[in-house]
Amino acid sequence: QVRLVESGGGLVQAGGSLKLSCAVSGRSGSTYAMGWFRQAPGEERVFLATMLWTGADTTYYVDSVKGRFTIVRDDAKSTVYLQMNNLKPEDTAVYYCAIKHSRTHIGVYYYTYANEYDDWGQGTQVTVSS
Repeated sequence: QVRLVESGGGLVQAGGSLKLSCAVSGRSGSTYAMGWFRQAPGEERVFLATMLWTGADTTYYVDSVKGRFTIVRDDAKSTVYLQMNNLKPEDTAVYYCAIKHSRTHIGVYYYTYANEYDDWGQGTQVTVSS
């Protein structure tokens, strides 16, 4: 069974940066996409970024983080990262990574719904102070 472990969260001042890690281990099978989501207290889990495991490693971001967050992968470490710059207090949330094993849509499609992903990590807290 695949296991995802997030790390790298913490407390940072507004304007600062954090780099979250998502280490993938276990019998992971295939990977078609990985995504990052976040969930603030009392709110739904929302999409942030996704990377398709294609030759071009196509990425897609929600508008609120575009230009500030970057998703990258390191296959040698079986790890996906979320580099977060210019953090804002409204970025405070628990951050989750997720994996999707198989393609389920034809054509150009980015997986932005939580129920489209197969396995999840336990989350890491990010707190941005003003």
